[in-house]
Amino acid sequence: MKGNRLYKSEKLCSRTATAQLFEHGTSLMAYPLRAVYRLTPAAAHPGAQMLISVPKRRIRHATGRVLLRRRVREAYRLQRRTLLHPALEQTGMKADIAFVYLSEHPHTYAEIALRMQSLLERIAHAATAAPSSASPSSPSTTLPPEL
Repeated sequence: MKGNRLYKSEKLCSRTATAQLFEHGTSLMAYPLRAVYRLTPAAAHPGAQMLISVPKRRIRHATGRVLLRRRVREAYRLQRRTLLHPALEQTGMKADIAFVYLSEHPHTYAEIALRMQSLLERIAHAATAAPSSASPSSPSTTLPPEL
């Protein structure tokens, strides 16, 4: 895929994938955003799928929720190619990510973009650290000597 466009294939739409993401995912915070991500080995091609949630409990008016979704989506769209995709392609991983807006009031795009950069850098670092932390020998196969 070329360009900076956010394609349909990059949006997380599956109910089962979303349920597994929130059930088995890892959470990161960069106020006013919370990211829940799940890294898995990529079957066909590495990449990332994302979803954005702005709870009605936090932002009461629909126009405010739409504005914040647009700001979060734009921040992700502009930074994903430079921060997240190289790490996922290098390790052959696939990432499912959910961004949840936490604040009671709207933040500026500049604040959201800065926090998005922090979250994507941390997810990319986790993606590159994940394969190296898994060792080929299983610790459960070696038993301690009996006394």
